[in-house]
Parts: sequence; C-alpha cells; structure tokens
Amino acid sequence: MPFPRGAEAGSLGKARKPIEAQPPETIAAAIEDFFLRHPHAAVLEEGRIVFDMRSAKYRLSIEYSRCTLHLWNEEANVVRRVIAVEERLGVLRLAIVRFGQAKPQTLEIVVDRDRRTPSTREAVRGKYLRVLERVLTRAFPQYRIDGLRTAMDLEKSFGPAYARGTLVQGQSAWALIAANPEESQPTIDGILTIGLLWLDNCRASGDGRRVWQGLKVIVPQGTGTLTATRMLWLNQRAAQWELWELDAHTEDLEQREPADTGNITTRLIHAPDRAAVRERFAAAKARVMEIVPDLMRTSVETIVSSGAEMVFLLHGLEFARIRTGYAGNSFNVQEQITFGAGPQETPLTAENEDLLRELVACLFERRHADADKRDPLYRMQPERWLESVLRENLEPLDAHLDPRHVYTQVPAFVARDRGMLDLLGVLHDGRLAVIELKAEEDLHLALQGLDYWIRVRWHHLQNSNGSGQEYGPGELQRAGYFRDTVLSRLPPKLYLVAPALRVHPATEIVLRYLSPDIDWELVGIDERWRWKVRTVWRKRSIEQTHP
Repeated sequence: MPFPRGAEAGSLGKARKPIEAQPPETIAAAIEDFFLRHPHAAVLEEGRIVFDMRSAKYRLSIEYSRCTLHLWNEEANVVRRVIAVEERLGVLRLAIVRFGQAKPQTLEIVVDRDRRTPSTREAVRGKYLRVLERVLTRAFPQYRIDGLRTAMDLEKSFGPAYARGTLVQGQSAWALIAANPEESQPTIDGILTIGLLWLDNCRASGDGRRVWQGLKVIVPQGTGTLTATRMLWLNQRAAQWELWELDAHTEDLEQREPADTGNITTRLIHAPDRAAVRERFAAAKARVMEIVPDLMRTSVETIVSSGAEMVFLLHGLEFARIRTGYAGNSFNVQEQITFGAGPQETPLTAENEDLLRELVACLFERRHADADKRDPLYRMQPERWLESVLRENLEPLDAHLDPRHVYTQVPAFVARDRGMLDLLGVLHDGRLAVIELKAEEDLHLALQGLDYWIRVRWHHLQNSNGSGQEYGPGELQRAGYFRDTVLSRLPPKLYLVAPALRVHPATEIVLRYLSPDIDWELVGIDERWRWKVRTVWRKRSIEQTHP
C-alpha cells in the first residue's frame, strides 16, 4: 500500500500522518524485486548515499510479523525495521523505524543517484559556466575563450555534465574540459575520457591551420587524484596535458602536476591458502552441495575469496557463502552458511533449507545460456558471468596466459574506486596480465583498465626494502600471489575484453593517447560468449599510430 502523501513529502523524520503498516511478506517481496531489477541501486538516508549495492550486501528477515532489513559493507552496518514501501519514478521509499524510536522515518533506494531535477542541474551548470569564463579570463589573459558550452552531443559522447570549449591564441589552441563541484565523484573521475574525445574531435574538425597544443582539464578542488594518476600515463608526444583544480567559491585556480599515486587508494589483500580453506570448509561445502541437484553440481563454481570465506557461484552469480567469525560476544569461532542471489544474504538453518533448494532450482532454470534474455536473473552481473567463463578457460583470450594462476577480485581498492580488478593472471614468460572485462558498452573501458594496470604495476615493483630496485620479490608475491612463479620485472600487459559489437567507439580513440610504455591489447569476442568464448578480432598497442 502506498505511503500517505504526508509521509513522503518531507525529509527523514517528518512523516505527518500515521503510516498504515503493510504485511511483512509484501514488504520483503517489493525490496527483493527492486534490488533484482536494479543491481546498481543505491540506498540513501537523509539524502546521502550510505550504501552502493554494487558492493554492499543485504538481508531480509520476517519474524514476529515484522520485516527487518540489514545492510552492510566494509565501512557500515545498519539494521532497520520496515513497516511500508512505495515505488515511484525509480525510487523505492521505505517507511522505517529505528530501534529505540517510535516515529517512522524514510529510507530511499534509488536507481539514479543524482536526485536533482533537470531544471536544477541545468541552472547549476549554467552558473558554473559563468564562473568558469571569469576564471579563465583572469588565468589565461593571452587566450581567447571560444565556444564554452555544456550542450549535449550524444553522437560524439559529449554530455551536459562537462563544460567544454577552446582557448585560442593566433594559430595555437588548447582543448578545454571542466566539471563543476555539484557533479558526482564518478562523473568527475570520468572527465579525462571525455577530455581525450574532445581534443580528438577538435583536431579532426579543424581546417588544418590551427595547431592544437593539448588538453587542459579543470576539476573541483581536492578531486583530481585519480585524474592526476591517469594523466601521468598519457602519451607526452601526442599532446601537452594540464590538470587544474578550481575552487568555485573563491574562484582560485591551481595547477596540479600528474603524479604516480598508485599506492594511495590501494591495499593489497593477502592471498589465502586455497587448499587449507577448502579443507576447513569441506563439511559445510558438502551441506550446500547436497541441496544442489546432482545434474547441476558440475555447473557450480566455488571460489575461495579470503582465508575465512568461500562463495558458491552459478555463472558468476553468487547464491551461497560460507564464512567463519566469532560467535556473539565470545571468542569462539563458528562457521555460518548464508544464501541469496547477488547482494542478498540469509543465514541457512534447518528450517529454511527448502528456501535454498527453491533458490537453486530457480537460478538453474532461469540463468543459463539459452534462458530468456529479458529475465532479471539472466541479466544480473553479466561481467561476473564473463569472468567465470574466462576463469575456466583463458586460452581463447591468449594462449600465452598461464591457466594455473588466475586471480579474481584482487587487489582490493578503497575510497572511491568502483570495486575489484576483474582478473589478474600471468603469461608463460612470467609477465603479469591485467584483464579488464565489460559485457556491455562502456566508453570508460580503456581508462578503468588503466587504473588497475597502474596499481598492479605499483605493487609489483615494490620490493622487500620498498625501493623499487630490480631485485627481490614484489609485494604481490610477498602477499602470496603467484607462488612458485618467477615473475618478470616488465610492466604488466593490459587486456581489455568486451563483446565485439559492444566495444564503445570511444575506446580506440582513448587508447591512441595512452603512453607507448603501456602494452595493451583490445580483444573483441563473439556475442555468444555465454555458450563459448571465441575471439573475433584483436588490436594491439604495437599497431598504434600516434595522433
């Protein structure tokens, strides 16, 4: 039943009318369905994003005629009792009651993280253009500002979130790209991709009389770390690259030098002893597999994700997990089995084993190569599906990859990074291989792959005394990866993999501007990769021609 209008009109804690409670089963079904349809949803409290469901987990429990929602990730852990739900315009509003409080409040689960109205966004961007023009006039008085705008041009991948224009002095010119402080951090982090496309467009559409010196990128103050890291690995012979940070309130503009900051937002998780973890969890694993029908067991993949966890996957989608932890407030270690598709987790008990059986049957019926492509379970986490296929057989990608050493979800990245590295492997000659996967079109494929390449390279080159000299094992091997393997000191090779028809046209443009020190390979695979991975075409950095 929808909320009364008084309950939805205000912010958190301003419900004006009593909310009519809904059956807990109805509430749980609505939440599960929303997360299933929108796996990239975010949870907002007081208008602030508290959980990104791409990396968070949730659990629903129905006890004593109540529905309780438990949400957690590495940074936060919350429990809320939900008394009603309403879905409207891509937002699922939950009337919740905090423990120890009586007044209902509101929790929102949203598809679009930008809650501003189109008119508000347009007004903010228009105001920023005026600020930017004043700043540029003062900072670069020798240049004429030309064509500063935020107009959308979808054909060329230019959206309204970025201000773009040119700075002209005679026959010399710079391409300019900027983002205002009201944009989200992921939008700001994507500015270099759009900037490279804008520079390339300026060069391609010119009449040949204007010399394009390079690209000036302007980001809000304090937000340029990722862009600075990426910019260090651009081709210095292709163009000049400048990064500036702007305080839109004081209108102070300060240049920031590109820098190798690969260590700042990275923490390396120690590789678990897979054999020991599997032996420890043998009984618990057997209990889960007994619930899986005999004919389906060969399709189940088990991954040791840490020294205290093992996950069960069907075509990359997690449906059960074993973990160890402390029981209650004691120091007694106990094993716990949870189940649920994707981010959902429910503790397995003798009473709900039938629910796991139903889940397994549902997954195997709806998540396979010949299933209905419109089914949410078929569509969930396609990149994890592709990852699972390649974990099983890397040869179609490159016969020189060593199938004995393939790691997933390592290193782990903190702060604003989007998550885990897809696959980390090694070639037969000992050279590391960073493998970035996309199942759908994504214009940021090249620079997201570069992010992981930078971090893996940084860790690999850190030897035992931290000096980065040409001796001693790097941090990766000291952390337990690639045991009994002699790793080359060469920088990693970067593989960018996507279905051939879903490689965004921007990808090859961006790759042309990467440093020649990066050995990359863009691999287009057959669209029917769920049945069998087959390489359709590949392009290598050695074939690159500088812009």
